[in-house]
Amino acid sequence: MNDTLKGVLWMLGTITSFSVMAVAGREVLDVHDTFEIMAFRSILGVLIIVTIVAVTRRWQELRTQQFGTHFVRNAGHFIGQNLWFYALSLITLSQVFALEFTTPLWVILLGPLLLGERFTPIALICAALGFAGILVVTRPGLIEMNSGTYAAMSSAIFFAISVILTKRLTSTESVLCILFYLTTIQLVFGLIAAGYDGDVTLPRGWDIFWLTLIGLAGLLAHFCYTMALSLAPAAVVAPIDFARLPTIAIIGWLLYAENLDVWIFVGALLIFTGNYVNIWSATRPKS
Repeated sequence: MNDTLKGVLWMLGTITSFSVMAVAGREVLDVHDTFEIMAFRSILGVLIIVTIVAVTRRWQELRTQQFGTHFVRNAGHFIGQNLWFYALSLITLSQVFALEFTTPLWVILLGPLLLGERFTPIALICAALGFAGILVVTRPGLIEMNSGTYAAMSSAIFFAISVILTKRLTSTESVLCILFYLTTIQLVFGLIAAGYDGDVTLPRGWDIFWLTLIGLAGLLAHFCYTMALSLAPAAVVAPIDFARLPTIAIIGWLLYAENLDVWIFVGALLIFTGNYVNIWSATRPKS
């Protein structure tokens, strides 16, 4: 089995993991708020990462001189993830995923500000395609935009900040180090946010199952995606990642009787085209 095929298989794991996390999140949002979900998810993440570090005795990898970058990166991811879970309770699963696909386009726009990267004409075209896709998915003026729509769009911006700062961290930090600070810092954020009102709902029964799924699926999704990118070209990974949208749309239709809205697919196709053109531009051989 060649590396590209292995990368494709890892991407199937990514799609499955993100879909499971979305369904599990939808199932517990009527009992737990997003802060509680993030806190319980982070507890499981910390236990898993610390266990791996202890078993492999790689404690030295946790030393960092970039704690400030870790902190800001995880603040962005924490806000984005809370907005993402909040959006799940108000709009369809396919809308949430379609708007989340704008994250790479926000990376294009914010990269020059945070990483000093050059903003090219191709990047401008890609961003324009992405925002055209947002307009098709949301159709302002034709359908009502609620707080869930704005939350999903905003989550993509914060995820982009997280992606950009992760890129900066990978130059000096190991994946294990990044995951350790991801889980521990977000655990602190989650505990503070969940307990600010003095009312924390402890998980019971099936909620424990769904929250465990969220924690496991979240870590597994990022692991599978990283493995896919390490084995297959981004130009192969991106189209497969796009399969998350029809997958979650069908799941939403089967489990929650959500409409299969053709305009969401049209808008998502524009967003995907913008992402793919950017990848093609970045990876084509320079003459």
